[in-house]
Amino acid sequence: MMKVKVFKIRIPEEFLYKDQKMLDDFLEAHEIIKVETAFVNDEHYWSVILYFEGVKLTKNTVKEPKAAKYSAENESLNTDEERILDALKLWRSEKAREQNLPTYFIASNKELLSVAKYKPAKREELLEIKGFGKHKIENYGEEILEILESI
Repeated sequence: MMKVKVFKIRIPEEFLYKDQKMLDDFLEAHEIIKVETAFVNDEHYWSVILYFEGVKLTKNTVKEPKAAKYSAENESLNTDEERILDALKLWRSEKAREQNLPTYFIASNKELLSVAKYKPAKREELLEIKGFGKHKIENYGEEILEILESI
């Protein structure tokens, strides 16, 4: 049976992280069938409508303990990493425009910075970066890895 859940992702910084985290956690736990997004102009928030099937059954799966994921703190980038970051930001704006989503839906600056520093070479390594869950890697992993290879 299909269910529907609506999330409100508010743009102001102080809500954005919390709202997005709720959405990410939900995506992580459910089999999503379809996603619709709409920007509510007068109130400045994104409305995200998820169509999903009941909760994924995780009875038989042993949850791996969440290892601390890599996240670049305010480390300075060398020229190579700067180039990677620029390319990733360019890719992100293209993607966002194409999918009619705000850029932070695709990846935050910090996530892109972490990718530039960590330089993952395969999908499993992307999982080791904070902010990259299954959903994001399925959608954008290949393209991110291609950008890293091309630079």
